[in-house]
Amino acid sequence: MKTIASVTLPASVQQPQYDRTQLRSRIVHFGFGAFHRAHQALLTNRVLNAQGGDWGICEISLFSGDVLMSQLREQNHLYTVLEKGAEGNQPIIIGVVNECLNAKLDSLPAIIEKFCEPQVAIVSLTITEKGYCIDPASGKLDLHQPRIEHDLQHPGEPHSAPGILVEALSRRRERGLPPFTVLSCDNIPDNGHIVKNAVLGMAQTRSPELAQWIEEHVSFPATMVDRIVPAATDESLAEIGEALGVFDPCAISCEPFIQWVIEDNFVAGRPEWEVAGVQLVQDVQPWEQMKLRMLNGSHSFLAYLGYLAGFAHINDCMQDDVFRTAVRRLMLQEQAPTLRITGVDLTAYADSLIDRFANLALKHRTWQIAMDGSQKLPQRMLDGVRVHLQRETQWPLLALGIAGWMRYVSGVDDAGNSIDIRDPLADKIHAIVETSSVDERVTALLTLKEIFGSDLPLNPTFVNAINDAWQMLITEGAHAAVKRALGN
Repeated sequence: MKTIASVTLPASVQQPQYDRTQLRSRIVHFGFGAFHRAHQALLTNRVLNAQGGDWGICEISLFSGDVLMSQLREQNHLYTVLEKGAEGNQPIIIGVVNECLNAKLDSLPAIIEKFCEPQVAIVSLTITEKGYCIDPASGKLDLHQPRIEHDLQHPGEPHSAPGILVEALSRRRERGLPPFTVLSCDNIPDNGHIVKNAVLGMAQTRSPELAQWIEEHVSFPATMVDRIVPAATDESLAEIGEALGVFDPCAISCEPFIQWVIEDNFVAGRPEWEVAGVQLVQDVQPWEQMKLRMLNGSHSFLAYLGYLAGFAHINDCMQDDVFRTAVRRLMLQEQAPTLRITGVDLTAYADSLIDRFANLALKHRTWQIAMDGSQKLPQRMLDGVRVHLQRETQWPLLALGIAGWMRYVSGVDDAGNSIDIRDPLADKIHAIVETSSVDERVTALLTLKEIFGSDLPLNPTFVNAINDAWQMLITEGAHAAVKRALGN
């Protein structure tokens, strides 16, 4: 079978400029998903293209991804990223991955031992919020999560990311091997602190001495990641295949823009990512907050309200003057004033986001962005609302976005079509929707403390604003409600 590793590719395709035989698995990465392929792996590939080196990546997936990894092996761990912009498309072959392991293809002991190899300096993760097994209410490890319960009972055969990290670090400590840096690349606030809480929570339950060793010797840098990477589709894979002259089942499309801000705190070395334009800083939080509220919050606003109004893709929303005006106003009048960042032109940032959202070459599905809303809503919208409530300032579009989530998870769009809800709290949300009337829906959903905490449901200003936005949505529909929120 022909693969990208076995054919001569067109001259327009960028290919690795370094000796791949020199690669060693110095980075072990959890989660060979679309975002990682087009972001962290691509930026590491750029470093090696610039200066060579041995910073290879071993990709790990546990209980899914076996088909993708089988395909990756068939093409010598090469895959394609297609950057799609207004000036045209650029296919790039990524060569930095030198091996991969999967629990369905390989043994779990072999996977754990990979983390224990002496050269491993960084363990990175893109496993989504769910993968950290954190209790949203407490911010600590959820000891009642089934995989965590399993790992505490069978520490040598862990099934969760925190369980594997702790078992690997335990073995390294016992063998006198140096620790590694744990680098979360997930789009969640204070991700370094989140993964540290997960690891230390697991370690403390197993052994206070182990937890103390990890606390003293392992680093957990925070990161901010930014690139729009839609999920692969048959259409996008066919387009990439046409550009290459051969089909690549592991390929992914993305926008040209890319950003990575990292707290420079590594205990065992790192690639010189700054060569590839990565920003190494002391404090990531202001950057993270800016991105989560202005970009991700606006994305969620468009995802819920756009989907309800019948828009399949983000760029479809941006062709509509009402949605385009609303999302810019949301960014600059409701999200930007809540930020701590200094030295950044937020108007220019908002305008760049508008251009990125409107990229006609990308088909980023509103349904995809709407997934896992219970995990995203707090940092993307609710944290900003809390600032407005404290200052007694106005936030009508944020209110509409939150009500839009409630309308979305109620399961029917404005045209009466059922919605396929994907969320870690889907069962709980479904039970609330089934047992509450339309007029009771806001009050019923506000009982989800995992999302709204205990403060917001007791704040009359907040509750009234969400109820008013909800009533607009159910009586007028999403598009008309957005228009009304603009004062039109």
